[in-house]
Amino acid sequence: MIQTFSSTIRRKEMDAVLTCMVDEKTGPGELNSKFIQALKEFSGCDGAVAFRSPSIALSYALKALDLPENTSVMISALAPFWQYDAIQKLGYKPLVLDVEEQTGLVNAEIVQKGISDGGRLLILHETMGILPQIEEIISLGIPVIEDISHSFGAVLPEKTENAETEENSEKKAGKKLERKAGSFGIFSILGLEEFDTVTGGGGAVLMAPQRREWIVLKKYTDSAPRTDILPDINSALAFIQLKEFNRNEQARKTLFAVFQRSLMSGKNRTFVRDSDEASTIWSFPVVLNGSVKDVKQYASKKEIEIQPAYSDSVIAHLDESQLKDLKTAKALNLRTVLFPLYPRLGSESATKIAKVLGTLP
Repeated sequence: MIQTFSSTIRRKEMDAVLTCMVDEKTGPGELNSKFIQALKEFSGCDGAVAFRSPSIALSYALKALDLPENTSVMISALAPFWQYDAIQKLGYKPLVLDVEEQTGLVNAEIVQKGISDGGRLLILHETMGILPQIEEIISLGIPVIEDISHSFGAVLPEKTENAETEENSEKKAGKKLERKAGSFGIFSILGLEEFDTVTGGGGAVLMAPQRREWIVLKKYTDSAPRTDILPDINSALAFIQLKEFNRNEQARKTLFAVFQRSLMSGKNRTFVRDSDEASTIWSFPVVLNGSVKDVKQYASKKEIEIQPAYSDSVIAHLDESQLKDLKTAKALNLRTVLFPLYPRLGSESATKIAKVLGTLP
């Protein structure tokens, strides 16, 4: 059976973790600092701290923002459930937003409605690695915390008032005008959980793209107890994953292109995304026109495991009475499944999956 997910742990990752254990340096320390430095160089953020969980990372972001108690925090209905749970436990009110059908993401119009309903902060989960209308959302004037656990590494062409002049200048310097996922919000959270794009076996990094926000955040993180900080054993794994990111992402993009072509020959679809660098590949979501049960049985006969795409999302944990304004998210939750897509997928398995995608019932 071809499993839906694989954490893509190779010998380099195993050696790094084993070395950490042999040296008996498993708690927060040197490797945590090494990982953070590498992440800052990769992302261009001004400052970052690695914590033991996404919920802990979010708690420090909200401390730095100094939000009043009971403030309404907007999240996508298809965001991971930990966001909803953490917001409540931290003394705030989750305001769940619907999504657009073509991408499975919130857009500026949906966020504007959320603001009208009392939303004062947006946690923007860039689900499936797809970047939303992020510049339009930022222009609404509310603080945004990006969750780039799926979209890490995605870039958008930067729009400026003097784009043409600056573009010519950058071209002469041999550079692209672009901004990476995680650089748009006040803060960004990079999950390091088992099936996140970069895994540390658990944990999350809270990043401040700009100096002004980092100065404020650092006041709180400098006094964080060691029990909040990511241990070296997780940092060792995350560091190698970061170093291998470009290699892994290229493999994912190659597989995605093959799967997408096969899917187009049938009646089902995947989400709309930029075919260039403005998205990161996280699994292979398929929005079904037919029966999920039939598709699951068909794939299982071909020894391919598929899973519901949003089984751990906010909407999967809400009562029916809470779903009346979330019609699109509800439909996508019922109709979207994930097919295996990861760098260690062999050519034989990839060929089998592609054939199944083109012949789904």
